[in-house]
Amino acid sequence: MTDPTDLPFFRRPGSFLSEGISCAATVYRPADADGAPRPVIVMAHGFGAVQALRLPAYAERFAAAGYVVVTFDYRGFGDSDGTPRQLLDVSMQHQDWAAALAFARTLEGVDPSRVVAWGTSFAGGHVITLAGRGERLAAIIAQVPHVSGPAAVLSTGFMPSLRLAGPGLRDQIGAWFGRRPVYVNSVGTPGETAVMSTPDAIPGLEKMFAESGLKDGDYPVTVAARIVLWVGLYSPRRWARRVTCPALVQIADTDVITPRRVAEATAARIPEATVRVYSGGHFDPYVQPLFPSVIADQLAFLAQHVPVSAARR
Repeated sequence: MTDPTDLPFFRRPGSFLSEGISCAATVYRPADADGAPRPVIVMAHGFGAVQALRLPAYAERFAAAGYVVVTFDYRGFGDSDGTPRQLLDVSMQHQDWAAALAFARTLEGVDPSRVVAWGTSFAGGHVITLAGRGERLAAIIAQVPHVSGPAAVLSTGFMPSLRLAGPGLRDQIGAWFGRRPVYVNSVGTPGETAVMSTPDAIPGLEKMFAESGLKDGDYPVTVAARIVLWVGLYSPRRWARRVTCPALVQIADTDVITPRRVAEATAARIPEATVRVYSGGHFDPYVQPLFPSVIADQLAFLAQHVPVSAARR
């Protein structure tokens, strides 16, 4: 695939307000923009992750194909403002998504009726939820999406869940009394206290950091522990039947974190779903050797359902 440094696009930092707090964004534009309104793709990362972690690899290729792209960090994560830091709250992230989509629609050269929501892992569930709740979208792309809270808890396993329960309770009780968060690692090795402690979690994250040009410590890989008490209640699949726009659902066949069977059952509920299944685990779509196939399928889906040429007519 073409070296990203050779792709014809421009990248600029941006920001928008979500509930009065500034969220960091990056806006990518095709170099050949001719003044005609373009579709815009809004992108956010998964559980506790930030836009710098491999999202540019996707955004650069979308921009080179003629799309305007907005990537962003949730409040309290990455380069966005907001305290306490690393507080993962589903309702807050939905608010951030709504603000990001509204921001994207106001950008110069964007067709506000042709907005695509792209989410991966936890954010893959967010885009299904947003579309199902009636957000005006031209299409969604859900990569290895979180679709079922109970399935996520079961996939974690009894002992890992038990290890997380203590910090989760301490953090939630502390939050009610205004105390500082209790943090847990987002990823860890089997046997460690971490939200994702599958055998591929640490190697997968390390490869994502390396291919993003990031170093260990550039961004924290922790979350406020209270989310472990609530994640089992968040099931985007309940909104799947109400998704009326085209949807691309990309599934990894050995994904332990978002199991294939649950993801496929959810995709089957979406009236206009395109499903692609890949050989690999939860962290593989972001990096070599699987990334080229994943991004090629995303570009093909966009060309079919939200083509740049349609925006020029």
